[in-house]
Amino acid sequence: MNSKQIARRLIQMVIVLIGISFITFALIYMAPGDPVRAMYSSSGVIPSEEVMNQTREAMGLNKPFIVQYFDWLTSCLHGDFGTSYSSGKPVIGILMDRLIPTLKLAFLSLIIMLIVAVPSGILAAVKQNKFADYLVRGITFLGVSIPNFWVGLMLLYFVALKLSLLPVVSIGGGIKSMILPAITLAFAMAAKYTRQVRTAVLEELNKDYVIGAKARGLSYGKILLRHVFPNSLLPLITLLGLSLGSLLGGTAVVEVIFSYPGLGNLAVTSITAYDYPVIQAYVLWIALIYMIINLIVDLSYTLVDPKVRERG
Repeated sequence: MNSKQIARRLIQMVIVLIGISFITFALIYMAPGDPVRAMYSSSGVIPSEEVMNQTREAMGLNKPFIVQYFDWLTSCLHGDFGTSYSSGKPVIGILMDRLIPTLKLAFLSLIIMLIVAVPSGILAAVKQNKFADYLVRGITFLGVSIPNFWVGLMLLYFVALKLSLLPVVSIGGGIKSMILPAITLAFAMAAKYTRQVRTAVLEELNKDYVIGAKARGLSYGKILLRHVFPNSLLPLITLLGLSLGSLLGGTAVVEVIFSYPGLGNLAVTSITAYDYPVIQAYVLWIALIYMIINLIVDLSYTLVDPKVRERG
């Protein structure tokens, strides 16, 4: 990918972000509920209608939609995502506090998934149509069929409550508090990736260069590690990038189950509290992170695949 292609992608990212910001702001603007009433209710105060109207005026909520949007967008471009209706704190600070725990959880779940999926996928491919292959495929079928929240609840009940091996609530932020939610997130991913690894390795094993390597006397293990597996990496890199983006934006259910202090938990809490500035900033942040990850994945192709590097 050359500099012109990167510049074109960056321009596309800006256009997409503006579109996402407008749609998000419009949907929240049309959403039922009164954020001012919710803000006072969360603090245990029931003010008069006159006070609430004055508060709406001070917060700019009485302005026309398009004026509110451009005021908010201009503030965002200056790094100001507003103030939380619930806590009264700057939204940027709240998001930064929750981003790091979510990143830790996402990377730990990816590591667990790779530790399980890569060896299992290679084993299933090498032992194609044998007992090990059928066993791995059967387990992966269960893995993609069982929803994350059920896995989380089962882990919570047996590992945390019955066996008391790990904490029930993931508040401390240490490695112990991350293990159960990370395993929950990795469970379905490991099943999906095992299938992908198996398919990619099987495709490489059926190519002519593998036959040639065997004819030259190379051992099966060297062929797998030095040739087959590296050539199978390209589709896996794409999936990893998409999975990381999905983890950052789709961990809400798991974070709520384990009371994990991440972005997903924050999003659910903000939605129930009508905390619109936090919701708007959350959607914008997740979209930006997702697009940056996709750009990094595309750039990594040039390091892994020589053909892509030559075309660039």
